[in-house]
Amino acid sequence: MTGEFLDTVETIRRRARAHLEKGAVTDGYKAPLETVIGLLNEALATEIVCVLRYKRHYYMASGIHAQAVAAEFLEHANEEEQHADLIAERITQLGGEPNFSPDGLSDRSHSQYVEGSSLVTMIREDLVAERVAIDSYSQMIRFIGDRDSTTRIMLEKILASEEEHADDLANLLVTIDPTKEGS
Repeated sequence: MTGEFLDTVETIRRRARAHLEKGAVTDGYKAPLETVIGLLNEALATEIVCVLRYKRHYYMASGIHAQAVAAEFLEHANEEEQHADLIAERITQLGGEPNFSPDGLSDRSHSQYVEGSSLVTMIREDLVAERVAIDSYSQMIRFIGDRDSTTRIMLEKILASEEEHADDLANLLVTIDPTKEGS
């Protein structure tokens, strides 16, 4: 199983025994660890802000379409919370500390917490936040590249979910406000 680009089994075994306190982070880890942990803490803050915004929108939804839209808001809130849990777990695996502190949460988040005054503005603000998340995750994935496959794969799965959320919200927006179709 050795080749010109693979280490010998003996080398891999020797490296595995060194620095056991680092857990999953072996000498083969090539990404800038502190930068990755920082990016993941920003992603964590973004997910928490999204959970809070979606929860508010769930409880504040009113009007003729409120029941269906509120159900979508709640589903998205629950999925964003799952994303936050995945990110926090990965930060810990990398030897970092997930930052759940409410102090500075909105500053660490890439998305904003905008309450919205109507069902349409709530949907729009959630769609904007999803588009921000899509851009942010895409950039993180490109930055990490092949230097941390586990984090990249996790981010790619979260990105796929965020893209689905954006599609759901865009469809809701057209359903609620048909004048927005094609805009």
